[in-house]
Amino acid sequence: MHFTTSQILLLAAYLMPSVHSHPMNCSPQSSNAIFFLTNDQKNSVAAIPIGQGGMLSGGSVTATGGAGSNSLDAAGKAAAPDPLIGQSALAVAGGNVFAVNAGSNTLSMLAIDKQDPSKLTMVGQPMPVEGEFPNTVAVSMKHKLACVGTTGAKNGVSCATFSKQGLGKFDGLRSFGLKQTTPPVGPTNSVSQLFFSDDQNTLFATVKGDPAVNNTGFFSTFKVQQGPAGMGKGAGSLATQDTRSSPDGTAVLFGSAVIRGTSNVFVTDASFGAAVLSVDAAGTAKLVAKQAIADQAATCWATISPATGSAFVTDVGKNRVIEMSLTDASILGNTDLSANGAPGLIDLAAAGTAIYALSPGNGTTPSAISVLDVSGGKGTAELLQNFDVSSLGVGPNAQGMQVLRK
Repeated sequence: MHFTTSQILLLAAYLMPSVHSHPMNCSPQSSNAIFFLTNDQKNSVAAIPIGQGGMLSGGSVTATGGAGSNSLDAAGKAAAPDPLIGQSALAVAGGNVFAVNAGSNTLSMLAIDKQDPSKLTMVGQPMPVEGEFPNTVAVSMKHKLACVGTTGAKNGVSCATFSKQGLGKFDGLRSFGLKQTTPPVGPTNSVSQLFFSDDQNTLFATVKGDPAVNNTGFFSTFKVQQGPAGMGKGAGSLATQDTRSSPDGTAVLFGSAVIRGTSNVFVTDASFGAAVLSVDAAGTAKLVAKQAIADQAATCWATISPATGSAFVTDVGKNRVIEMSLTDASILGNTDLSANGAPGLIDLAAAGTAIYALSPGNGTTPSAISVLDVSGGKGTAELLQNFDVSSLGVGPNAQGMQVLRK
């Protein structure tokens, strides 16, 4: 499968002048919230409370103490939307938000206020990561481990333990050996996502190939080992060597989600659509089923809704959300959102009976969150709210989507 020029251009637009984020006060009636990155030069975490019925209101932005950045498109221009060419630019775990700073090669840890989830406070200082251009983070509460994927000239995985006092020092880089630059030229030939297995004993990574030059992407797995002495009960460390596999029929593995209670993973592939993979005890991923998505630009982000037991995927060049089966990846529904005029959707997350999908806009159309109601079950997703976030200073550099739900 080869990308056409139009597909590559749809994956990234020219960078528009960014707007600095600013705080806005709110008094939420809920302890639930969504979080994403502004990813501007002064990087910040946007936090928006989830109210009754899954609706969004208010919001705030809190500086991470680091800098955002942009990958480069095929023409060598700063790419936006999707500047980080990956999924999971931030993680929510243990009452904290962990956010990558691609422009300063650091990871920030922020505490979420128990009474007001839009109130965030820095914990310690941003910690330098090994590698360049961090674009994805995975966190294990079980092992007190935060692992960061980098996709610049120095690329791979490094991890640090963390506590209430903040992040520890990151360990050595486990290289993926990608021939890249800093910032990277994408979206192909880059790290897509880090995420932990259902039992948190294995770290997964998806890495994109480049079909145009016959460069095969791969699925990588690292076992979690007992951590160093003195790090406290439960602290772990990541194996230094991974297991890599390239499941048949895949090429540009991107966003993923673990199918709870199984050894399977639902994963998008920007070259055709999405697939279900099985991961055996040795860490090798094999294809279970795949599904091409007609008229796609590049299907890249995925989430699984516990309410429907199905996956939802988005496309940076198509303003729609497609629902797919966790068994055979067949298409269950297609929610067309083109009426709101947005160019497409990137990161998304599921919580309760809602799906939250980020449209960063393109500098002309405003950035917004599409909220979908899935309370009717499989195949019933419909738009509940289109929440404009441009007033928070959020622009086309925005990336990531995570949910805190208590």
